[in-house]
Amino acid sequence: MNDFSANDGKRRPRINDTHVNLSHGSGGKAMRDLIADVFVGAFDNPSLSALEDQAVFDLKQLGTHGERLAFTTDTYVVDPLFFPGGDIGHLAVNGTVNDLAMSGARPLYLSCGVVLEEGLPIETLRRVVESMRQAALAAGVQIVTGDTKVVERGSADKLFINTAGIGVVPAGINISASRAQPGDAVIINGTLGDHGAAILIARGQLALQAEVPSDCQPLHELVAAMLRACPDIHCLRDATRGGLATVLNEFAQSSQVGIRLQEQTLPLREDVKGACEILGLDPLYLANEGKLVAVVPGEAVEAVLAAMRALPAGRDAACVGRVVAAPRGAVILETGFGGERVVDMLVGEQLPRIC
Repeated sequence: MNDFSANDGKRRPRINDTHVNLSHGSGGKAMRDLIADVFVGAFDNPSLSALEDQAVFDLKQLGTHGERLAFTTDTYVVDPLFFPGGDIGHLAVNGTVNDLAMSGARPLYLSCGVVLEEGLPIETLRRVVESMRQAALAAGVQIVTGDTKVVERGSADKLFINTAGIGVVPAGINISASRAQPGDAVIINGTLGDHGAAILIARGQLALQAEVPSDCQPLHELVAAMLRACPDIHCLRDATRGGLATVLNEFAQSSQVGIRLQEQTLPLREDVKGACEILGLDPLYLANEGKLVAVVPGEAVEAVLAAMRALPAGRDAACVGRVVAAPRGAVILETGFGGERVVDMLVGEQLPRIC
């Protein structure tokens, strides 16, 4: 059921409650008023304002953007809710937009499902929803349907969000983890590990003077520019949980190729390097929320880098490695000291609840 359809009038009430309580999930007037005030008031658009149990789209209109639909979903449980450079709402919108963009799709529509813990301040919820509204506006997507649930105090941790997204893939785009070929180049769009370090610092786990902002940002415009420069991008993925190392291992295993990284070419903030040294973390595995990894034909490297560097999200883009024939399924890091080491797939979780 689309709980965002609960308000069937034009006038949207302003709730007086200061904290979420169980009546806000009861299906009655309290829930309807919460949804109408906090969610519909923020996300209102032609699809949502129909106030049905689902959003309905014209297939002919969708078809003007491309030939295939892309569909994704993700759930966000980040702790803390607010951190330097973003918050759970900003993260939920951009994370889903980016998952669609990694197929080359143009993101169009999102859903929003929330699980609220009894006792959550209404003002906190308003801040998160407003952040989602701003992020959706900036990304050019609409939040068109949703759901709200309230659980007893202690049954969740303040607020969880699920977002699903629909986009359309233009004709002629064929991006897949299985398409990496020897001679291809590995490109990233900027510094690694910023989001993971931001969450660590926001939790008070590091006594660092400098503030590291999360890199949370939408990447679909950057991807569109890259595709204009090279329509034949072979592999593309955002380096979230598990970081660069995990993405490259997935590419190497799916394509049955080897990938060699050059350590000296990896862009890292000094603050992030310091945080990793203090905690014994490897920045190759640290999470990002605004970084992508692309595998492109070798002859297209300069054109793709130029297109990326022309946009804010890609100004620090760099070529950091190459695809080789062997060893198949392996990622090798060539160190600054002239040695090399195997970069395995991440086992376990370096840092829980980072998104």
